[in-house]
Order: sequence, then structure tokens, then C-alpha cells
Amino acid sequence: MQHFPIFLDLSGQRVVLAGGGETALAKLRLLLKTEANLAVYADRPAPEIEAWAAEGKLTLVRRPLAHGDAICARLVYAATDDAAEDARVAAIGHAAGALVNIVDNLFDSDFITPAIVDRDPVTVAIGTEGAAPVLARAIKADLEARLPATLGPLARIGKAFRHAADALPFGRKRRDFWSAYYFGAGPRAIEAGEDAVRAALENLLAEHLAADAAPGRVDFVGAGPGDPELLTLKARKALDAADVVIHDRLVTPEILELARREAVLVSAGKEGFGPSVSQDDINAAIVAHARAGHHVVRLKSGDPTVFGRLDEEIEAVDAAGIDWRVVPGITAASAAVASIGQSLTRRGRNSAVRLLTGHDLAGFAEHDWAGLARDGEVAAIYMGKRSARFVQGRLLMHGAAAATPVTVIENASRPDQRVLATTLAQLEPTLTEAGLDGPALILYGLAPRAALAAAPDLVADLPSDLPAALTTEIAR
Repeated sequence: MQHFPIFLDLSGQRVVLAGGGETALAKLRLLLKTEANLAVYADRPAPEIEAWAAEGKLTLVRRPLAHGDAICARLVYAATDDAAEDARVAAIGHAAGALVNIVDNLFDSDFITPAIVDRDPVTVAIGTEGAAPVLARAIKADLEARLPATLGPLARIGKAFRHAADALPFGRKRRDFWSAYYFGAGPRAIEAGEDAVRAALENLLAEHLAADAAPGRVDFVGAGPGDPELLTLKARKALDAADVVIHDRLVTPEILELARREAVLVSAGKEGFGPSVSQDDINAAIVAHARAGHHVVRLKSGDPTVFGRLDEEIEAVDAAGIDWRVVPGITAASAAVASIGQSLTRRGRNSAVRLLTGHDLAGFAEHDWAGLARDGEVAAIYMGKRSARFVQGRLLMHGAAAATPVTVIENASRPDQRVLATTLAQLEPTLTEAGLDGPALILYGLAPRAALAAAPDLVADLPSDLPAALTTEIAR
């Protein structure tokens, strides 16, 4: 982000614009919506500018901008439609200590004016860093159609009522009051007029003052494999409402960005075979925040019901008498197998799929390796990078074919996703040589569809002295 979006208070502040043509008019139409003291310098101003000056909306000086004219100005706009004159105006503005915008000159400007959707006092600003003005206009048109004209009056009445609403305790109770107004009582009353809206606000405030504080609650939410577009609508709504988000290490920054700005983000990272927050500490944090009356989102990578220690956390919440719900997410195996154009089950090949975690080697030792080694079996192995050699040895020892396809997907669904197609015999050293540093899932028994399409050519190129069974296995 090169340009940081802010809303600058221009009430009573001096804003200077140099120029009198169409470019100047376009900027002035926006600036006249503010409470700034506008001064326009132009030797040949457009009739509209002259009319605005006659109405007292701005001060018009019928000459080019000169040194000293920008003193005390917060903003200076260079809109003369002449590059050399704009540069001269910019130098005068900078000498006076003002922020300067040269219209249609992104690189020499101190700030840019975004596309604006005006529902005063609600203002939506849209910027594209100057890269795509057409896109900004399209977004503006879409928002103009979506935001009702009544939004402005509702916000204006609500703003005037804010001091009365301060009687509610800061936090969730006050936020619930305003949500009930803007998304319920206010829109229902606005058709009857502003007096009806004010009466609805008074009644709503009385109801919320009399009501007991809402108890805390916990949502166990699946964040999916990493791509924000794979987040469910219910998960997105939970993040919008959360007071506290307790998240795993693998939850991507792009998804955390979707949480409510005022929400407290708590990292409860766990790292296989490395330092991590203990499960008891995570349970205690969830319970403590919920007991304080907060809406807690326990945000887990993938699906919370798959290797997420969900039961332990639910038991802790249950023991504390706290309400909870589970919001499922897309598990990493689903995203990984989709990325290689395959399915986890296939008629005639396998009617079941095994989900394993490589984090628990003790559990691995007791697994039915002989069953998994049978022809056609499929397994998704989570967190399996460090246990890959153990898995490889167990399967080979129990009779699995050395040429059984294995696919490793790192950072499934994310922009930096990597896919490694190999075989059981080559799983190690393939993993070590690849140097994976992101979360990886191992798909045993599956190859990328593109690799399968190339299999006939691969078989044709195999040495003639290979055993027939191995050649058949590679083709499969």
C-alpha cells in the first residue's frame, strides 16, 4: 500500500486550487461538499466557477497562483491542464508547507483523491493507487446502486444520538444497540420520517439499558486451507462479529484481515515438533475471554473437526457453562486434491479414504499399515513432512508397491502453492531435496491428473528390462 487512506478534517481549513477549466471543475464539485475555505486562482475561470464565487461558496482570484498565495493552505490542487504550470503551482504549494495534488500526475503528487460514494455523513472512498481508474469507477457505480439513499439520514440521526448512547457500556452491548438501529429499527422507521426514527432510537436505547449484558459465547470456526475465497459465509459473519479471535499459526494474514478491526487477535500457534502454546493454555484463554462477556472466535486452519483438538476445547467450554457452536471449514485434503484435478474417492478404485496426522508418531506406529498398503488405497497425511520417512518405510515393509504415486502439496490453495509428484520409493529424498518450509499435505495413492495423462508416454520410455509388475504400477 503506497497511499495510506485517511479522512482529513477540512472544516474551516484553507484549500487552494489553481485552474479554471474542466479539470478544475471536476475537483471543485467534490471539494464543495466539504466545509473547507476554498480559494481558486484562474485568469480564465469557467462560468460555473464564477457562479460559485458569486454565491459565496468559494473565493475566486482572477490570476495565476503566485508565491505567498498558498500560505496556511492544508491542500493545494494543481489543475491548470498545463504540465509546466502545474509544476510551478506544486513548487509554490510545497514552499508553503501544503500537501499538493497534481491532477492526473500520480507520481509527482503527495496525495490522491479517491472515487467517492457520498451518503453524507457516510462516505466510501475507493482508491486503486492510480493503477485502474476504470475499475474504481465500476466499484463506485456498484456501491451507489447498493447503498440506499436513506443511509445518509439514518447515519446523521444516529450521529446526533451518540452522546445518549454513551449510557451503554462500551463494547459488545453498545455495538449490539447500534446494530439493532442500523439494520432493524432505523430502516423500519425512516419511511415515517425523521421524528419516527428518533422515537425508535429512544425506545431501543431503553430496551438495551434494561436488558442484562449478553453472555459470552464461543464459535469454533474453520478458516479453510488459506485462500480467503474458500472461507464460508458463516465463518465470515463470525469474524465480523467477534470481540476476540484466537487463531492458529497456519491461519493466513489475509483471513485475519477479515476480522472486525476492533477485535483482539490472540495467536495460539502450534508447531509440530517445536515450541508451541500448550492446549491447556489455549483452553484457559478461550474460557477467560468468553467469561468476560466476549464473543470469541476460535479460528482453526482447515476444518476444526479434523485434527484440530476440537473435543478438548469443547469440553473446557462446556465445563465452564459457555454456549458454543461449530462452523465447519474446507479441510486441507479437499483443497489439495482439487489442486491436482483428482478426487479422494473413485468408483472401482477406492470407496474410502484415510485421514492421518504425521504429528503423532505413537499413533502412526499402531496404524493398519497392511490395509493401507493394498492396491488402490488412498490416504491424506496431514503434517507429514517430518514423518515421511517413517510412513515410507512402514508402507514398503507391509508390501506397498514402490511405484505407488504420491503427491505432496505445500501451501494448498495459496498463491505460493507447490505440487511435488513422486512415488512411494522416492518420497524421501524428494521431500528433503525440495526444502519445503510451508504446511504440506501428502496424498498417498494419487498423482496429479496431468501426470496421469502423460503416463503412456512415460511407460513407452521405460527400459525394457524393468519387471512387468513395476511397469504396470507406473502406468496405473
